[in-house]
Amino acid sequence: MTTYRNSVKILGDVLRITDESGMGGVNLTSLLRKANLSYGRLASVAGKLVQAGLMSEQSLDGQRIYVITQQGKEYLRRYQQFAEVADSFGLGL
Repeated sequence: MTTYRNSVKILGDVLRITDESGMGGVNLTSLLRKANLSYGRLASVAGKLVQAGLMSEQSLDGQRIYVITQQGKEYLRRYQQFAEVADSFGLGL
């Protein structure tokens, strides 16, 4: 059975990957591969995260680089806490 990620889980995954990449950020290609998303889906998600101030988008040597913001780190911390609570009740996100 294939399990599909919902939008909230995808946002969490993208922020987690960006956070794990550190202050140097993550380029679009790596983010696409690690998040296992299509370009169109990732562009939409990244746009929402940048617009919400949870991630910043920079350009380095012609590549798009995404870096998590302090606000994004706080969102990710709370998201992970919620996911743990949900899991403890058998309600996987």
